[in-house]
Amino acid sequence: MMKRLEGKVAIVSGAREVGAIGGATALRLAAEGAKVVVADTDLAGAESVVQAIAEQGGEAMALRLDLGDINSINGFFAAVVERFGTVDILHNNAAITNMEQMVGDMAIEHMDPDVWDRAFHINTRGTMLMIKTVLPIMFKGGGGSIINTSSGASLRGDFYAPAYAASKAAINCLGLYVATQYGSRNIRCNTVSPGLILTPNAKENNSAEQLQLIGSHALVPELGEPRDIAAAVAYLASDDARNVTGQVLVVDGGYISHMPHVAGNRDNFNANPSGRSC
Repeated sequence: MMKRLEGKVAIVSGAREVGAIGGATALRLAAEGAKVVVADTDLAGAESVVQAIAEQGGEAMALRLDLGDINSINGFFAAVVERFGTVDILHNNAAITNMEQMVGDMAIEHMDPDVWDRAFHINTRGTMLMIKTVLPIMFKGGGGSIINTSSGASLRGDFYAPAYAASKAAINCLGLYVATQYGSRNIRCNTVSPGLILTPNAKENNSAEQLQLIGSHALVPELGEPRDIAAAVAYLASDDARNVTGQVLVVDGGYISHMPHVAGNRDNFNANPSGRSC
């Protein structure tokens, strides 16, 4: 693999599992040559990702990080700078997605407002604080790349998880403002918006029928995997994307890129691609 990130220092938050988006991204950035700080509230999980990076010959460290606690964020960045001196890449991937939160993220008429507040406190405010705190470090280092993880839920309406979706939509907007305000300081900010990604959690919490239904609306043969998001983040972090900023990169197999009737009419089209039957 070409090492596009050789000598860079990268942070990946929400990275406690090798088979999930954060862990896969940490592994990919390390494979591209970056020194990676693996951050999560679950320190043991983050350390397991560091071990996987070490086994592939990379350099990484694990730190506990709580996006809901400004003191945790300040202490986290102090430890990163003490170890590596700078930060070149920040991937804000962490979000509150525990079972209690997501079960409570129900129809708005029934939702406890605390569920809404937690989603915005961790997902949106936490991401903002990470960016706010890394900016002076990136200024000193001459620039950097910030990549936020959003969600396809932020781009279309659905029946469930309005608090999560709205908090992620705010992250889409936040990325535009960061890109606008700090592009002249050589800081790029982009957002990756995943569709359904086949993480262990997604496989556990979706029935085979639900996965098949969602898959029928993808335009490519297979649903996404964590490595697909990792590849997108690695691109945005690298100089290959030096002229890319203020973008929301949707990685969903084309799920939201077509008319609603496409899935139902696909077989007819494949049988007769040269023209419409009346």
